[in-house]
Amino acid sequence: RFYEKVQALHQDPKASVDNPLLAFSLIKRLHSDWPNVVYSDEAAENTQVLQAGFKEVEQELPGAEDLDGAARALMRLQDVYALSVKGMANGVFQRTGAGRPPLYSPGRRVSLSADDCFHVGKVAYDMGDYYHSIAWLEEAVSLFRLSYSSWNPEDRSSLEDALDHLAFSYFMAGNISHALSLSREFLHYDPSNRRVTRNVAKYEKLLEMGTAVSAGPLQRPNGTRLQSRDAYEELCQRPRGQPAPELHPHLSCSYETNGNPYLLLQPAKKEMVWIQPYVALYHDFISDDEAETIKGLAGPWLQRSVVASGETQQKAEYRISKSAWLKDTADPVVRALEQRIAAVTGLDLRPPYAEYLQVVNYGLGGHYEPHFDHATSRKSPLYRMKSGNRIATVMIYLSAVEAGGSTAFIYANFSVPVVKNAALFWWNLRRNGDGDGDTLHAGCPVLVGDKWVANKWIHEHGQEFRRPCSADPQD
Repeated sequence: RFYEKVQALHQDPKASVDNPLLAFSLIKRLHSDWPNVVYSDEAAENTQVLQAGFKEVEQELPGAEDLDGAARALMRLQDVYALSVKGMANGVFQRTGAGRPPLYSPGRRVSLSADDCFHVGKVAYDMGDYYHSIAWLEEAVSLFRLSYSSWNPEDRSSLEDALDHLAFSYFMAGNISHALSLSREFLHYDPSNRRVTRNVAKYEKLLEMGTAVSAGPLQRPNGTRLQSRDAYEELCQRPRGQPAPELHPHLSCSYETNGNPYLLLQPAKKEMVWIQPYVALYHDFISDDEAETIKGLAGPWLQRSVVASGETQQKAEYRISKSAWLKDTADPVVRALEQRIAAVTGLDLRPPYAEYLQVVNYGLGGHYEPHFDHATSRKSPLYRMKSGNRIATVMIYLSAVEAGGSTAFIYANFSVPVVKNAALFWWNLRRNGDGDGDTLHAGCPVLVGDKWVANKWIHEHGQEFRRPCSADPQD
């Protein structure tokens, strides 16, 4: 039966796991469902063979951190794209609210099981995040009720588990009456449970005394860094990214040689995206073969991305991705790409005036919340290079995504969708050397797909005569 379930999910041998629901169910199946089958009573006859084969690959399978991270990714997608939990459980990326079209319609729908939904809710529950735990545990309870008479050996949870966690979530959210009714339903299935029996008495007493907190609408937990959450999420949800072109007649497209012989035979295809901040998109900046070569070079070296925290660097929930650094000596393709960047930008990329090429992979729910590329403090590790602050950013899209993943400029109120093989360029500093506050930007979560980018950060030292100060000290 388990084999038939897995076979149904892999009817197409070339099917990717771009769909976040399929990716989550695969990670969960490899981490917990499959071991539960291997070690179940039903497998007793073949226990030795099964367990020996499983132990051979166990170290290569996803761990608990991977599974919990995948669950948090689903909650992130739920929040940023305002997705219905019931819709996600049914394999549909439907936004909450009547009459709103789905953000993405997969070719093959992948639904989540009751145990899947319970795990997502349990991750939120363990973090004390009852806003998310209630939504996912409600769906788990609903699905468990429909299949109560049947039992799957790979499931780690049950209707009783879901009712227990959901009741406590409602209690913590202040809805005592609903916590009481769920606990009573639990006792219907397990009347000898003393802890839940005590909870029922406690809830009844609170209601009788009238000391129960009135249940208001549940509020989403807000990240401590994310002060512009609404604007950020609206930009991520915006289908085209920018307002209509006719509203901005000063924006244009052109072929650029930049006075550089390197570009005479093949000028750069420049699209002005915005004026303040200055943002340009260079189409067909890199070829498919070059993009694949760079991804292949970076692949073995990918590690969890870190962020600057004072004078150190550390992992953070507001940046979920993997990255690697490539020197220009790594491959002729990297060297040629750096020459192209220098020609298009007119800037000096020789060491130490620019950093190595950073290749980043954003997988399931990968994102980077609003941030600046330039340092906003003299204590930043960026200044250890002794080449000044980051004056400019070049970000090359090495892959396409089916949905999500836009680059959103928060204060400027526009976003740029992923354009495969294009390069996005912007100035981080004003001409007087001050940071440009309008460059606050974010990498929206990848809804469907596998997003790869390559970043080149260029520093201010070495650019004095290539981008000189103006006569106006405020410029």
